[in-house]
Amino acid sequence: MKKAKLAELEESMGYHFREQSLLLQAVTHSSYAHEKHRNAPYNEKLEFLGDAVISLISAEYFYLNHPDMSEGEMSTLRASLVCTASLCGYARELNLSEYLLLGVGEEQTGGRTRDSLLEDAFEAVAGAVYLDGGIDEARRFINRFLENSVENHRAGFYDYKTRLQQVVQESREETLNYLIVDQSGPPHSPTFTAEIRLNSNVIATGTGKSKKQAEQEAAKQALRLLGL
Repeated sequence: MKKAKLAELEESMGYHFREQSLLLQAVTHSSYAHEKHRNAPYNEKLEFLGDAVISLISAEYFYLNHPDMSEGEMSTLRASLVCTASLCGYARELNLSEYLLLGVGEEQTGGRTRDSLLEDAFEAVAGAVYLDGGIDEARRFINRFLENSVENHRAGFYDYKTRLQQVVQESREETLNYLIVDQSGPPHSPTFTAEIRLNSNVIATGTGKSKKQAEQEAAKQALRLLGL
């Protein structure tokens, strides 16, 4: 691969390698090394390293930036952000498939768009950044993706309605109901308002871009009022 092509990928990554050969190794699949250049290094070892680096940095990210989360919430949310689907998404943000070096057989069977291959390539790139620039540069590279994803994931992660229902069920005579009381905005982008009624009393309201989101927000506000 020409240096100009690697430099293009570096621009997309926001990181410039001291040893560009590490980036070349990260995008080289074993099929290419075996078919084209038998002695060329390929990305499996970098993938192994990158997996560990991503695991450490993502754990650190949640510990330092989200002290309000419980251990269980951190573990579950972290798992969702470093799973195959998420890592493939990060790889696609970089347009990483365009830079992969694949053997003929792998290319012909759709390897360039295969999720497992994209996941491995992203892990290998993370490992390469760590070897080339150290933990600080690896942290900056990986946190870029975590920061862009965490709020969207977290918004649908914690089920405030279930938690509120558990609290209310502790008192059998209490009845909890949700009611959508307003819809505003254009048809293609409406905003809904939900009320929560405990017996006949309105205890909280919430808004959202869907009825479900409005109900979740209302439940979140109710839990805050209860000090939970």
